[in-house]
Amino acid sequence: MAGMTWTIAPEPYGSPAAAALWRAYYTEVSDRWYLLHEGHRTDAEELEREVAARSGAELAPPRGQLLVGRYDGMPAGSAGVRLLDPDTAELTRVFVLPELRGRGGAPLLVAAAEEAARALGARRIVLDTRGDLVEARALYARLGYTETAPHNTDPYAEHWFRKELLPARAVNRSL
Repeated sequence: MAGMTWTIAPEPYGSPAAAALWRAYYTEVSDRWYLLHEGHRTDAEELEREVAARSGAELAPPRGQLLVGRYDGMPAGSAGVRLLDPDTAELTRVFVLPELRGRGGAPLLVAAAEEAARALGARRIVLDTRGDLVEARALYARLGYTETAPHNTDPYAEHWFRKELLPARAVNRSL
């Protein structure tokens, strides 16, 4: 594994790599919810409907950005941002393939998404997540996000986080 590295770059939301990562992300979070609350995995037809209904178009310039992380050149993770208002971006679709977790990709994806949010003009970034996604909540806390009041009414959101974005020149580049 020595020498394998992460690269992160903008990617069109409809690219094959982005679509495959979206499917993997949605399958995992949906299956986790259904297994926890109803004792079964996501119904295949529902999965197809939801994946198709949430294309990611809001993650395209000029009001958003989707980033794909590649580990040793292979698509391995994603993060997206979209402007909610001129000063506020929302972080979404933060995901790393299960077999590549623990190799530093998630913090790099979030840092790249924060930089993309700054480039869109945002001064703060917000996100929501569920209570059962304990790994995500721990990641956001570790990266300086603080739990805050709800910023949306998503029926699956149980925790909301916020982070003030420092000006680009003040960012610690030693990540």
